Amino acid sequence: MRQAARCTLISITDRPTVSQNPNHAYLQGYLAWLLGERRYSKLTAESYARDLAHLFELSTGLALNELKVSHIRRYIAQLHSSGLGGRSLARLLSAWRGFYNYLLRDHGFTDNPCVGLRAPKSARALPQVLSPDQAVRMVDLPTDAPDSIRDKAMFELFYSSGLRLMELIDLDAESIRSDITAGEVRVTGKGHKTRIVPLGGCAISALHEWLAVRPTLANIGERALFVGARGARISPRVVQLRMKQWGIKQGITSSVHPHMLRHSFATHVLQSSGDLRAVQEMLGHASISTTQVYTHLDFQYLSKIYDAAHPRAKRKP
Repeated sequence: MRQAARCTLISITDRPTVSQNPNHAYLQGYLAWLLGERRYSKLTAESYARDLAHLFELSTGLALNELKVSHIRRYIAQLHSSGLGGRSLARLLSAWRGFYNYLLRDHGFTDNPCVGLRAPKSARALPQVLSPDQAVRMVDLPTDAPDSIRDKAMFELFYSSGLRLMELIDLDAESIRSDITAGEVRVTGKGHKTRIVPLGGCAISALHEWLAVRPTLANIGERALFVGARGARISPRVVQLRMKQWGIKQGITSSVHPHMLRHSFATHVLQSSGDLRAVQEMLGHASISTTQVYTHLDFQYLSKIYDAAHPRAKRKP
């Protein structure tokens, strides 16, 4: 692997790395545009940087304005043969296409070699969800220490309101105090779009308990609702690790992660209400087609009930 260069805006820690070449300046400009003008989150910009690192590695020896459709098609074939699935390849192509659109607009490029190309299709994996009993176990944590009280409040909020990880981390203490009174939480999601979602009674109780002990962990003047061991805003990685550790302690065999509680929230609400549009709004999905994956999960759930309960669900040989 060649000598790696660190981006000044985004720290890229995952391989492949971005080499020291003229592409670096283009990348920095693109990331600055994503963060400043498109107002993407830092995590999303990091994901784009990793996707573009693949392009830079594969096109070694060629300038970006020399790449043709045939090159991009070959790169996608190489990545596919190495085991990358259809969804990952589609994401890569989307990132590359968007990058070239930026170069066309701001740097005088005349061709986007990614236009018209599609990634190979692969079976769509359904989101992993917890059963209602598992979800209850996941949020039913002991409250014998400030950090476990914090964890319980975070997990209750994930499951009660279907928040994304960064939406939860970005919450401030003062804003949530007024939201609790109204039984709702105001979050800022992808594209800096704000939505209001309901707070369940258990989440409200857990948040009240956390707010009472929060001063014992938070630094003076810290605005974040959830803080880590050093008293500053908790990091995504800490939330992920704490959830994984608690999942093991609570006897849940699958590896639990924040998005699993979001998926569980959506699936359980849809199973109870059947209101797909309401679930879409609570999740903050721009398109209802994104939310429709949960109808497949709901059908699987109903199929299991049918198979277990209907006397003629299974034929005898």
